[in-house]
Amino acid sequence: MAHDTNGAAGKPAIDDEITKELIYSYARGQALEDGVLIDVSATARQLGVKIPVAVTSAVWGRYVKLTPAAIRAGNGEEGRLWDILWMFRWAALRAKDKSELLFQLYMVTDCITPSLVELKALCGPGDECEPVITIMLPDED
Repeated sequence: MAHDTNGAAGKPAIDDEITKELIYSYARGQALEDGVLIDVSATARQLGVKIPVAVTSAVWGRYVKLTPAAIRAGNGEEGRLWDILWMFRWAALRAKDKSELLFQLYMVTDCITPSLVELKALCGPGDECEPVITIMLPDED
């Protein structure tokens, strides 16, 4: 990368070709307000997770929200959320200094027999640069 050292106060000036303008930013708080993320921090705190946790609407719709099969199997939304957060917690304890991890659990989805599902958790900065966790499908980012 070529730098022009004739900039103000001897600081390098970045070539115009590689200067990018931020066009749009979507804050976590806005995603929570819009329902793109669902705050599950209260339940996570019951499991000892001290920083804010949210799941994506895709995770909620696929694995927390009750399907007809989940109802027939006697599942409840609270229990399904608890299972996700419990397995996340154990995976996070094993993956101490990682900011991204994959974890698996068995969930009743479309049939009464539970199937193995995989989820991804990311720990990153929130709107105020505080640590936050987001649990999502493996292909989400």
